[in-house]
Amino acid sequence: MRVLHNRISNEELKRKLFEETEPRTTVSFYKYFKIDNPQSFRDGLFLQFEALKVFGRIYIAQEGINGQMSVPKSNYDAFVQSLYGADPELDGIRINIAVDDDGKSFWVLRMKVREKIVADGIDDPTFDMVNKGKYLKAAEVNELISRPDTIVVDMRNHYEYEVGHFERAIEIPSDTFRQQLPMAAEMLADKKDQTIVMYCTGGIRCEKASAYMLHNGFKNVFHVEGGIIEYSNKAKQEGLPLKFIGKNFVFDERLGERITEDVIAHCHQCGQPADTHTNCKNEGCHLLFIQCSSCAAEFAGCCSETCHDIIQLPPEEQAAIRKGKDNGQMIFSKSKNHPLRKHRDEWETHRNHL
Repeated sequence: MRVLHNRISNEELKRKLFEETEPRTTVSFYKYFKIDNPQSFRDGLFLQFEALKVFGRIYIAQEGINGQMSVPKSNYDAFVQSLYGADPELDGIRINIAVDDDGKSFWVLRMKVREKIVADGIDDPTFDMVNKGKYLKAAEVNELISRPDTIVVDMRNHYEYEVGHFERAIEIPSDTFRQQLPMAAEMLADKKDQTIVMYCTGGIRCEKASAYMLHNGFKNVFHVEGGIIEYSNKAKQEGLPLKFIGKNFVFDERLGERITEDVIAHCHQCGQPADTHTNCKNEGCHLLFIQCSSCAAEFAGCCSETCHDIIQLPPEEQAAIRKGKDNGQMIFSKSKNHPLRKHRDEWETHRNHL
């Protein structure tokens, strides 16, 4: 029986990716629809995508599909046809093309069956994705969010909002989407009759959020079709002014794509303007944080002097330090409470008093 997943090391897969000479295109897509047998659906699609040398991350559940992919340009049309043909519900599905793409976003194909395609914490059996907010195209977004009585809601996490967001957008201060949903409904509880525009990276979270808000009694809810990625592409194609300012965080090797040249975030180490996310080079830490080029040089890509000292040690000593250590939130930490964020907030307070 054929094994339907990879067993080659990440290091080898990355090496092979960077040796490739053919350009790749990074795309994303999602759709909420009923899948009766997610595992069988997953296995059939895996074989097709593997044959096309497609890399990326796909989640499949009974509620639908959610994918981010890196596709060889010579196989792009075949990839689209495979996706369209996987189920009648997927025929003509919108595929978002990355805004700022070096083709090195993914190096392996991972497809997983999950309970949901986006973790939401919703356990209400009466909740239904059929009743969702109205889609907004780029021109409609610009027109609607320009109205002073429109509430613009960012349905991404704090570290995404920090480097870029729509003008006038409010942040729902949370670490996870499942925390955001009830928090958004509570924060806007007295605005149920106002126009609300919700957005996220590619559309999957804000679409579910719009349905959640309608389910909780909100009357006039919209969401940006295709999220920031589709909005940015269409706005540029149509010559519209960009209302999204800064950088769009993405969940792949790029960690961000440039939408406008505005840098609205700050280095978590020194406080200077910066919006480049990185992971601490100490494998025993791997903290996600924003680092400017000066601090990257000073700390060799590490988040602290301690981690900088550790990476100077022989590999076996580093491994000994990591052994048995439970880093908890420190592994790829995105928490608002991680230690560098505290340092950055203290710097912001100091700056505001200058």
